[in-house]
Amino acid sequence: MNLAAENFLIPNGTFFVCLIIFVIVFLVIRTMVVPPILKVLDDRDAMVAKTTEDNRAAAASYEDADTEYRAALKEARGDATGIRDQARAEGNEQLAAAKKRATDEADAVLAETTKQLKAEGDQAASTARADVDALSATLAGRVLGVDVSAKSTEKVN
Repeated sequence: MNLAAENFLIPNGTFFVCLIIFVIVFLVIRTMVVPPILKVLDDRDAMVAKTTEDNRAAAASYEDADTEYRAALKEARGDATGIRDQARAEGNEQLAAAKKRATDEADAVLAETTKQLKAEGDQAASTARADVDALSATLAGRVLGVDVSAKSTEKVN
């Protein structure tokens, strides 16, 4: 029996051939496969770093824009309050003017109506005074049974 053939710890030719094939495959993989993969990974790391930097810049830009927006909104609210107050004041002035015109018109209509009623009252009073004599003579004549109107006309003349 051959000790070398039976002892698996002693390397034989198959071991060296497998070792050479392993080294050749290792060198081929190291020179032809690994560099493109490393390049892709480096490019990816660079893109991730650029994206992170862009995100930080965008966040800062957002904060600036948000600050400007809030300032503009505050200013617009102040302007709106001023415009609303001015409109309210103008509305109150117009309301006061309209009330004054309505009061003046009502006073004018009341004065005209009072004047007209007074004229109608004076006319009715003068008509009543004129008719009172004739009516009282007719009434007295009916009550007394004598024609009083002719006698009163003769005494007056």
